[in-house]
Amino acid sequence: MPLFALETSSERLSLAIMDGGSLIAREIDAGQRHAELAVNAIAELFAEAKLVVADMDVIAFGQGPGSFVGVRIACGLAQGLALGAAKKVLPVQTQMALAEQAFRVGSSPSASAGEGDNVVVAIDARMNEIYLAAYQRDPSESSGWRSLIAPMLVKPQQLPELASAKLNWTGIGSAFDSPLLCGALAARYPFVKKIISQALPCASDVAAIALRQWECAKNDGEGAVKAIVDPKSAAPLYLRNQVAQTIEERSTAAAKLATTHIVIKENNSLVVSQ
Repeated sequence: MPLFALETSSERLSLAIMDGGSLIAREIDAGQRHAELAVNAIAELFAEAKLVVADMDVIAFGQGPGSFVGVRIACGLAQGLALGAAKKVLPVQTQMALAEQAFRVGSSPSASAGEGDNVVVAIDARMNEIYLAAYQRDPSESSGWRSLIAPMLVKPQQLPELASAKLNWTGIGSAFDSPLLCGALAARYPFVKKIISQALPCASDVAAIALRQWECAKNDGEGAVKAIVDPKSAAPLYLRNQVAQTIEERSTAAAKLATTHIVIKENNSLVVSQ
């Protein structure tokens, strides 16, 4: 069951096609050039996989929170591809994708038992704020994760309580790397013993979560069915109104997207024009 996923909420442009047990991924340090680089990179990835958009069962994307323009680009591209190929869209929380990354790292042979099963995700939201969430691995959930703290925007001095229950906790996200934020996180959550540094969300982790939900939906899993939406209903997860970018920056990003066209030809190939 082929599945395409993209994640652009950080400075990384991350793309993945998951087809059965195989994964083809592409990671690009895009900086602020996601809109400029994304469509051509998508076309190249499909060419490498020898697949077309119409082959996909579903289009998944990291819906945020994160960079305001970045999450909007991911949502817009997912909508455009899905509409053109008459596919469904599956939004995945960016923080959950980071929890999936922590679990993946914790599943390595060198990791201790249970490492990555309980994850605090803290993303630097700038302006002395944190995009916070906490998850526990739970196979009974369609996503594979149970939310202990739903994604939220919070000041360091207002971090919510999280019962440790003597569990093995992992921390991941750019806020743990920030000298201005890591102290507050350590003080509030002293039971987080393992920190995964310099971690950015990956489309491969978005794809892993989406694949579980899609398989659950095929087996009539109610929770997964709710997660899968029509392209027009897909929306980014912002958590706050954008105030960090200037009007000029927002206009420039919008103009780049407006002049990029994704065309699905009769043979279902992906064509890009500016």
